[in-house]
Amino acid sequence: MRVTADTEWLYQQPEGKRVARVLKGAELPGGDRRGDWQAVTLDGWVFLPSVGPTAKAGFDLAVRRAPEENLRATAAGALIAKLPQGFLLTKVGDDHRWVHVQRAGWLPVASLETVTDSSAPDTGAAASAAAPKADSTAGADATRVQPAHRTTLYHTPDGPPAGAIEAATPLRVLSKSAEWSRVQFEGWVRTSDLASAPPGVLVGVSAAELRTDPQRYVGQTLRWTVQFIALEKADELRPEMPDGTSYLLVRGPLPERGFAYVIVPDDKRTLVQALAPLAVVEITARVRAGRSRYLGNPVVDLLALQVEAQP
Repeated sequence: MRVTADTEWLYQQPEGKRVARVLKGAELPGGDRRGDWQAVTLDGWVFLPSVGPTAKAGFDLAVRRAPEENLRATAAGALIAKLPQGFLLTKVGDDHRWVHVQRAGWLPVASLETVTDSSAPDTGAAASAAAPKADSTAGADATRVQPAHRTTLYHTPDGPPAGAIEAATPLRVLSKSAEWSRVQFEGWVRTSDLASAPPGVLVGVSAAELRTDPQRYVGQTLRWTVQFIALEKADELRPEMPDGTSYLLVRGPLPERGFAYVIVPDDKRTLVQALAPLAVVEITARVRAGRSRYLGNPVVDLLALQVEAQP
C-alpha cells in the first residue's frame, strides 16, 4: 500500500490510539481490511543509537531520541515515517550503525492506494479489440527481470557485496524497498566446488532469517563462519541463558555485520579461552532462540568449533 495523504497517522487499532506519523509516498506491506481501515506493517531502518532495548512483551526496541526519530526505507535512505520517543519496535536485522525494524498498525483506507505492477491479466482477443491501446506486455510476469548491465549483488541494502550478476541472468523480484529490489535467481555450479555438511546440519542459513522467523529453526543445527569478539558471562539482559553462563559474542555469520550469542559448554571452555580477539572460526551450533528478547540477536549452543584464521 502507498500513502497518498501528505501526512497520515498510524493507529494501534482501528479508531484507536495514534502512535506514529507516516509520510506521503511511503510504501507499506498491507494485510487485512476492516471496513474503512487497512492493516499495514511499518518496515524500515532507524539509526541504531536512537533506539534501545525494552521490556515490553512482544517488542525488542523502543525509540530513545526525543521528541522523535526518522524511519527510513533503507539505511540512510528515503524518509517514510516519524517515530515518537517511546515508540515500540520489533528488530528484524542490522547493518553497522542502522537497525532494520517493523511495527504493525492500521491506516485509513482513504489515505492509501494499492501499489500494482504495470502488467495486467490477458483477457483475450475481445478485450484487446475493446481496448486497442492496452499495454502490449499484458499477461507478462512483471516479477521476471534481468540486469541491464553487469551489476553488484548485495547481502542487504547498502550492505557488503555478495558478488556480481551478469546482464543476461534471469531474475525474479521478490520485494522492493525504495531504490532496492530483493531478487532471486537460479543457476548451476560444479558439484566439486560445493562445501558439503554432515547429515542434519544446515548451511547457508542467515541470522536475518532467524530474526525474521524466530521459531522456524529452534532446535536445528547450523554451520556458521563467525568472527569472535569476546567471551562473556550471561546476565539478566539475556534471559535465554541462565545467569553466569559463558557465551561467545560473535559477529556474523559472515559477511553479515550483526551479532550472535554462542553458549559455551564446559567441555569447550578451554578451547574458546585460547581464541584471539577477531579470530574467524567455523562453528556448528544448535539454535536455542532465533531472536533474543531485548537485543534481537540469535542464541545458539556450541557443538563444535574450528579456527579458520587469526588476524
